[in-house]
Amino acid sequence: MDFTYVMLAVSAFFAGAVNSIAGGGTLLTFPALLTVLGPVAANATSTFSLLPGSLAGALGYRDELANSREMLKRLWLPSLLGGICGSMAVTRFPERVFENLVPWLLLGASVLLVVQKPIARWVKIHPSTQPTSKTIWGTIIFQFFVGVYGGYFGAGIGILMLTSLAFLGLPDIHTMNGLKSVLGFLMNGIAATIFILDGVVVWKYALVMAIASMVGGYAGARFAKRLSPATVRMIVITIGFGVAGYAFYRR
Repeated sequence: MDFTYVMLAVSAFFAGAVNSIAGGGTLLTFPALLTVLGPVAANATSTFSLLPGSLAGALGYRDELANSREMLKRLWLPSLLGGICGSMAVTRFPERVFENLVPWLLLGASVLLVVQKPIARWVKIHPSTQPTSKTIWGTIIFQFFVGVYGGYFGAGIGILMLTSLAFLGLPDIHTMNGLKSVLGFLMNGIAATIFILDGVVVWKYALVMAIASMVGGYAGARFAKRLSPATVRMIVITIGFGVAGYAFYRR
């Protein structure tokens, strides 16, 4: 088999696994695809290839999703609308606009995740309590903008979502990961649809990577559930700072 396909499949497998645990898988598939494709085609192909991984990750967390149905009802629409706006912006705005924001978004999200517990205690938000209406509406608005970013490029959307979901009183990080996987699937799904209609997905690479990301996504979800919430949170924070550092390096 051509080494290119092996390299892309491996990147997609680990991207699917990373997305199930925290997010940032795009920064594995996108650079790999840049070795054989231009930026727009690489972005579109990466988005499509990670779509099955998001779905597989959601299936891996299906038991935990039962605890977050109400929140899913609130957040699916802003995720979808944001994904539409972001993916349509790909062909209308220079890519450098979002590229310049990516490192700061990821760094800020990672820092917020580190200090989330002290902040939650300070404002008296705990997993056992119900979030206030202001918190819910703030998360809905934030989710729309995450969707915009996710539709445009999407590296690290999982980290951004985990940061905001942590303040909604969800039971644990595994429940947040399940909700994050479903919402990420919606964002990437609508973005991939638009990219397909625009004819910018390179299918000979996309199909191989899609299968690999699906296997990686399910494997990542099952692996994460074997770990303690504290361990998964530490992995999330480490990935977040790592992805942010890589993004600063690319700048």
